[in-house]
Amino acid sequence: MKVGYFPGCSLLGTAREYDESLRAVCSSLKIELAEIKDWNCCGATAGHNLNQLLSLALPARILALAEAQSLNELLIPCAACYHRLVATMHELKQNSDLQRQVSETIEMPLTGNIKLMNILDFLEKYFLPQIPQLTIQKFIHPVACYYGCLLVRPPDIIKFERHEDPLVMEHIVEGVGAEPVRWAYKVECCGAGLSIPRTDIVAQLSGKIIDDAERCGAKAIVVACPMCHSNLDMRRRQIETYLHRKSPIPVLYLTQVIGLALGINKKLLGLHRHFVPVKFPATAAAAEVI
Repeated sequence: MKVGYFPGCSLLGTAREYDESLRAVCSSLKIELAEIKDWNCCGATAGHNLNQLLSLALPARILALAEAQSLNELLIPCAACYHRLVATMHELKQNSDLQRQVSETIEMPLTGNIKLMNILDFLEKYFLPQIPQLTIQKFIHPVACYYGCLLVRPPDIIKFERHEDPLVMEHIVEGVGAEPVRWAYKVECCGAGLSIPRTDIVAQLSGKIIDDAERCGAKAIVVACPMCHSNLDMRRRQIETYLHRKSPIPVLYLTQVIGLALGINKKLLGLHRHFVPVKFPATAAAAEVI
């Protein structure tokens, strides 16, 4: 099974563990990720604020490259990248003149017929049906499934089912034995790209997310966005200052949770790269500290 793959910039840099864990899980599922050749940055997060044509041309070139490689499906695990590619495809399909202008700019044809998948679409389609055939070491901990902003908004473009209270991630973690908690902040903003210019705002927004997850009994927060992971994990010192207390709750990518349940080596999943250590037993069969 081959699926097109656009890792984006974050998964080759600050979110290396996301890429590593995704590739490890796909290897276990016998899925080949066909990375787009000669891909470029999608322009997130600032491109669409500076130049409209450039903000469309950058994602459009990625889409055109995928079509040129005869890919029918394209997995985009980064929520920000997924948002930019889906929004671009939507805008170009609404305006044929603009689509022609963008095609001329990138000097490539673009039909917009390729199916775009975020990580939840991908796992729901290719992982959940395989669970009965897999050896699962149950991930026995209560977790808070955190979607953030970009996977579910704007609803009329993203078309995410139950965008105010999504459940796809909950179904996936339940499939590996985890217990998703009920909590109030699953689609609230973490502060996104304000992580560098306004760390104080990120500390407040992310602090409320972490506080609610802990109060609702979660032992880990599960994410599917590099920016969310960065803010919740890397900015923990500032968050603890805002909360006036220590907060040891780890933040794991959804692919890392699945990888642990599949018995994949912890280093292959990139767990050693986190700022906040993962210090609980990962599965019922693995009681040692990670």
